[in-house]
Amino acid sequence: MSLPTATLCTSGLQTDGMSAAMKADTLLHYEDFPEGEVVTFGAYEVTREDVVAYAAEFDPQPFHLDEEAARQSILGGLCASGWHTCAMLMRMMCDEYMLSSASMGSFGVEDVKWLRPVMVGDTLSCRRTTLDARTSSKRPDMGIVRFRWEVLGKTGDVLMDVTGVNLFRVRNPAGDGE
Repeated sequence: MSLPTATLCTSGLQTDGMSAAMKADTLLHYEDFPEGEVVTFGAYEVTREDVVAYAAEFDPQPFHLDEEAARQSILGGLCASGWHTCAMLMRMMCDEYMLSSASMGSFGVEDVKWLRPVMVGDTLSCRRTTLDARTSSKRPDMGIVRFRWEVLGKTGDVLMDVTGVNLFRVRNPAGDGE
């Protein structure tokens, strides 16, 4: 699997030669994820080579490794591991917004549902819905954003449904600097 190299993020600020002040002005912050917003992004191609490589390393079940075994399984063909699908979602999230955000990490994933198999040859996209957003009562510089991420196949079917929380720096906590 060869993927593009990502820019290293440190404390929510990318370090690619720009000053922290210059970068902070261009990063997505808590305020950029309003409750109710729905955004669709990504075009991730699911290849046989990537499915088999991921499965060989992390989820070596026959229906992820062997085309004949996959055809004879309930899945009907070679498909990506659910965990691989989670990883592909994370890649699309990073490419779309995480690496250009003032991310402060995550409290984790609340729910993952694998609704349909992700088959070799499909092209995935993501529909992100902001379910709710609030600032932390203990850390006014931290916004807590709860998202629903739906991984869509090329026909628009929802293949995976994930709910979780991301933390983003608040652009101007408690009116500092005004």
